[in-house]
Amino acid sequence: MANIFKTIFTSNKKLNIDQQIMKKTVVSFFFFFVFAGAAFWGWKWLRKQPMEPGSEKNRTSAVLRKVLNTNEDIFKGLLSKNNLAKEYPRSKAANPARVNGYLGLKTKLDSNWAMNVIKANGDTLKIKLDDIKKLPKIEFAFNFKCIEGWSQVTHWGGVKFSDFVKAYGLGTESAMNYLGLATPDKQYYVGIDMPSALHPQTILCYELNGMTLPMDQGYPLRLIIPVKYGVKSLKRIGYMYFDNKRTPDYWADVRGYDYYTGL
Repeated sequence: MANIFKTIFTSNKKLNIDQQIMKKTVVSFFFFFVFAGAAFWGWKWLRKQPMEPGSEKNRTSAVLRKVLNTNEDIFKGLLSKNNLAKEYPRSKAANPARVNGYLGLKTKLDSNWAMNVIKANGDTLKIKLDDIKKLPKIEFAFNFKCIEGWSQVTHWGGVKFSDFVKAYGLGTESAMNYLGLATPDKQYYVGIDMPSALHPQTILCYELNGMTLPMDQGYPLRLIIPVKYGVKSLKRIGYMYFDNKRTPDYWADVRGYDYYTGL
């Protein structure tokens, strides 16, 4: 066997087919074990790193959070109002649309629902669905992507978030760095960087496939934000607020996921 390896790796003679196969196999196994060992060592090293402050529940290491924050900086640099998610013919939209989660929807909806918009000065606007529907409507179909690994073309209708903030005089608020949204029971909440919130395809949505939103899709009003994964498209908006610091986010704060969650 030693002579075979010596012939394969040191000889200047042309190798026959069997010897070429043997050489490629040995090299492949060598690199496999090197990379597997490096991955195992990296995993062990990562588990020994200190957790980021306040992450006792989600167990996110400070090193991993730095990597996620670096990814966020890269995605932010690529974001532009001119870079739009691909839109599809409405005939391609799934009907019924798949539901991507029920967090925040298990509490019975108040028949007097209103979206509470908390302004920078502490005042709260209570905005009804009929108020939203008075604003210019936009519709489009896009490929809704879920962090669970599936995607689906879906057709939504509603009001541009950028039109909403203009209509309600929220210029000071929309100049802040982050938008926060929460369900009425506050069991689910998301934080979104303001440039993404103001993207022209981000909408306050009240229709799916040309019909009123179903309960399991966030009736009466939800967010649709095509530049993010579906976890950011919060259903049944109860509260909206603004801050220059990162607003709380369920999947980042509780589960240790990427805060930006961009596409």
